Amino acid sequence: MWYLICIFKNHNTIHFLKLNQDILKKHLLFYTLIAGSFAVQSQNKVITISNSLPIDREFETIELTIKSLGLQPSVKLEELAIKEAKSDLYLECQAVDNDGDGTMDVLLFQPKVPASASKDFEIVPSSNTAGTKNINCYSRFVPERTDDYAWENNKVAFRTYGPVAQKMVEDKVAGGTLTSGIDAWLKRVEYPIINKWYEKMTTGTGTYHKDTGEGLDNFQVGDSRGIGGIAVKVDGKYYFSKNFISWKTITNGPIRTSFILTYADWDAKGKKITESKFISLDYGSYLSRFEINIKGAKTIAAGLTLHDKKGTVGSNIKEGWVSHWEPIDDSEIGMGLVAPKNTMSSFDNYVTNDKDLSNVYGNIAVKKNKAVYYAGFGWKKGSPFQTKAEWETYLSSFANKINNPLLVKVKK
Repeated sequence: MWYLICIFKNHNTIHFLKLNQDILKKHLLFYTLIAGSFAVQSQNKVITISNSLPIDREFETIELTIKSLGLQPSVKLEELAIKEAKSDLYLECQAVDNDGDGTMDVLLFQPKVPASASKDFEIVPSSNTAGTKNINCYSRFVPERTDDYAWENNKVAFRTYGPVAQKMVEDKVAGGTLTSGIDAWLKRVEYPIINKWYEKMTTGTGTYHKDTGEGLDNFQVGDSRGIGGIAVKVDGKYYFSKNFISWKTITNGPIRTSFILTYADWDAKGKKITESKFISLDYGSYLSRFEINIKGAKTIAAGLTLHDKKGTVGSNIKEGWVSHWEPIDDSEIGMGLVAPKNTMSSFDNYVTNDKDLSNVYGNIAVKKNKAVYYAGFGWKKGSPFQTKAEWETYLSSFANKINNPLLVKVKK
């Protein structure tokens, strides 16, 4: 069998080759290999990461997309790797499908960049996918402990509470929890502890309320905002939601864990508030990122509990942070809120005799139904922060970095 193949067009003349089937297969294989070679080479990109600050930078996450890299839509982010240019040092990375459509949206990695300098990295094809490797950043729904949702990285751990725990309180059943505040688990080891601590509790082999060397849960939330729970202030009073009603895990991996919590509509003195939280926690950070999607309020108040009001409040609204440093059992803990530049307008050291309702609030602007801030803690036994001043220096540095992010430029 013979085929006529059009090979080029020039000066309005179409040229054909008459080939038999065997020759045709050889030509098609040749052109397929050439096309594949071009596709692979097109994935090899060099990017420059620039640090505009006079400090060394690490544990900051870069997000790359197919579009930002100028790659073909057919390229899969999970099939790429990242290495330092002109070396064989590969960086750990993580591909994330943020919208759940089955296609990875971003490729994450954390470069080290010296003060006031730039550094080149190569994006190359990889036989090992950029999916989860070491699960340093982890979160999950915990049905075996009523219905908590818990999350952690190598530095800190948190949890909050679901509808079953709420209904138990409303039905006067022992063991429930009714709060949308954020609890802190004070870990002092780099490895994951969430599953281990819950297993101790559910099997009766131990308790996470006692420190056996890994840390413990001795942080009281109650009706407070804990570390980063929100409220809406109307006529001098703070209103807030009950427990979350649904959850969705987005990703776990070496660089980031993220998830979504949704809340039932709630009332702020006649104002209907609709709320969901997109929460993420990156490797090396003491602060979770909160992206609040909210309708019915132009400002939210993100809170830090004052517990028994024996601590000290600090703030720097120009830099965008609020802190609280307090004793906790035989140690001390620093809590903090940081918001992007010009979004935290003020703070309120709200003290009341009502149980658990004393909080320091950072007032954060809502723009296009969205507010963003970071909240977390540093425990004296489990972090390098031994004084209030050291903790607030970290918050100041954190604010400076989010307002002056590392810059990415793709080399052509």
